[in-house]
Amino acid sequence: MLEKLKRHQFLFEELVKRDFAKKYKRTILGMAWSILAPLMNLLIMWLVFSNFFGNNVDHYVVYLFAGQLIFSYFTDATNLGMNSLLMNAGIFTKVNVPKYLFLFSQNVSSLINFGLNLLIFFTFVAIDGVPFTWKFVFLLFPVVCLIVFNLGLGLILSALFVFFRDMQYLWGILTQLIMWMSAIFYTIDSYSHTIQCMFLLNPLYVYIRYFRKIILDGTIPTVQFHLLAAAFAILSFGIGAYMYKKYNHEFLYYV
Repeated sequence: MLEKLKRHQFLFEELVKRDFAKKYKRTILGMAWSILAPLMNLLIMWLVFSNFFGNNVDHYVVYLFAGQLIFSYFTDATNLGMNSLLMNAGIFTKVNVPKYLFLFSQNVSSLINFGLNLLIFFTFVAIDGVPFTWKFVFLLFPVVCLIVFNLGLGLILSALFVFFRDMQYLWGILTQLIMWMSAIFYTIDSYSHTIQCMFLLNPLYVYIRYFRKIILDGTIPTVQFHLLAAAFAILSFGIGAYMYKKYNHEFLYYV
């Protein structure tokens, strides 16, 4: 895969430029929407939920922003990834290129937006008086896991979307369910130990919880927590890569 990426480096770079430019084409504010959209979502959620949950959580704005930041990157990357094959069918049906290039280029666009929002997030952390420590270096781990997880899920969704157009509607419903089950705006402290463990079956909650442990709790997650986060990412990417390898030629008949 790395050899093919290097061989098609020019095409990959052009796809990234195209996808990023296309996202903000004919918009007045352009790239500023990458920052404004999540900030407006954060403001709405803060206004709605701060009276219900804010009194029980220290640094609630940072707590909320951490969840919203990761969820926004997740939804943006997977939604764009799901459409990556069909959007580029006119290219790979005529030219023999690795089809995952289109998915990867879409994810780079989402990753750039995530990076910009991460800078805004750290600004909120500083304003809210949360101390910066050397442990923040460990945030690289959940970010890398999240990137790999999103790539894998994008591979799975884009392959399924070629065969089943209903996936766009099903995924819209599932993302709403994932949002409510990721404890973005509430805590799970009041639940029983069994219920709290069940939340760990949600990969997105694991990555959000990792961020909060480092930033708000000032603690480094356990080795088991690291292994769980990595397992979700590896499993997702492994399944996605397998599907692309198995159905690579069949894509041409369904697009």
